[in-house]
Amino acid sequence: MALIAFVLIAAIVILSAVFVIAARNPVHSVLWLILAFFSSAGLMVLIGAEFLAMLLIVVYVGAVAVLFLFVVMMLDVDFVELKQGSLGYWPFALLIGLILIAEMALVWSASGSLTFDNFDPSPGADTNTEAIGAVMYTQYLLLFQMAGIILLIAMIGAIVLTLRTRPNVKRQDVGKQTGRRRADAYEMKDPAPGQGI
Repeated sequence: MALIAFVLIAAIVILSAVFVIAARNPVHSVLWLILAFFSSAGLMVLIGAEFLAMLLIVVYVGAVAVLFLFVVMMLDVDFVELKQGSLGYWPFALLIGLILIAEMALVWSASGSLTFDNFDPSPGADTNTEAIGAVMYTQYLLLFQMAGIILLIAMIGAIVLTLRTRPNVKRQDVGKQTGRRRADAYEMKDPAPGQGI
């Protein structure tokens, strides 16, 4: 049963990855990417890496929402045109939902028959999180720090690319904000009775 679940979920990962590239509509592409992430998480559950599966769903599916926002901002997707044909997307959305439900059922049914040679379920044994942390911060410490630096550079690059000066947009003055005194923060008024400020 575990082999059948692996073959089906792996085929879904490969097909959804192909459709991420082949889709012309960015919304469809993001939906296929979410399906690929969920399917990859199912594969990780099958091999006993539950922590990595949940990390993949939380981090990458959460990041997909940010990616979708960047796509919308950069490409100026016309939502009026997308909303006009939204009824045509329902079969596609139902298909992806049914595939996700089938994958979850396969993983649930196959998880009882799996045997893990490297996993020690006895009390006091390393959990997935402890084992990953031990390997990541000993053998792969340099690679882990290099990946962090690359992500930091990418984040700085994204901020620099989005900081454009526009004539009608009011921008913050950090110098004024940090140099503000308490006396500049408020103003005392003494209105006469019956008179507003």
